[in-house]
Amino acid sequence: MAKKGSEKKGAKVFKTKCSQCHTVEEGGAHKQGPNLYGFFGRQSGQAEGYSYSSANKKSGITWGNDTLFDYLENPKKYIKGTKMVFAGIKKPAERQNLIAYLKSTCSS
Repeated sequence: MAKKGSEKKGAKVFKTKCSQCHTVEEGGAHKQGPNLYGFFGRQSGQAEGYSYSSANKKSGITWGNDTLFDYLENPKKYIKGTKMVFAGIKKPAERQNLIAYLKSTCSS
């Protein structure tokens, strides 16, 4: 991943594309998708109390800048069998902004 994104722009991306299914605050509720607090550096499928697909649990992915950048482009292609019903974010700058926001907001 080449350049660092903007947290402010990433917050807008999260609000419009992610917040319907995810929360980011510590102790936040799971929605259709898991709460994302503390997921950076953690293996996929590990948020306590959320029912993940077996594909997600068995993927072996550790979430970081590069894995998120690739995943967010096309989640269903990156983890075949995921139950995440999101088409992805095609624009690299939008993904970088979202990652910057998630990194600052979801770090434990």
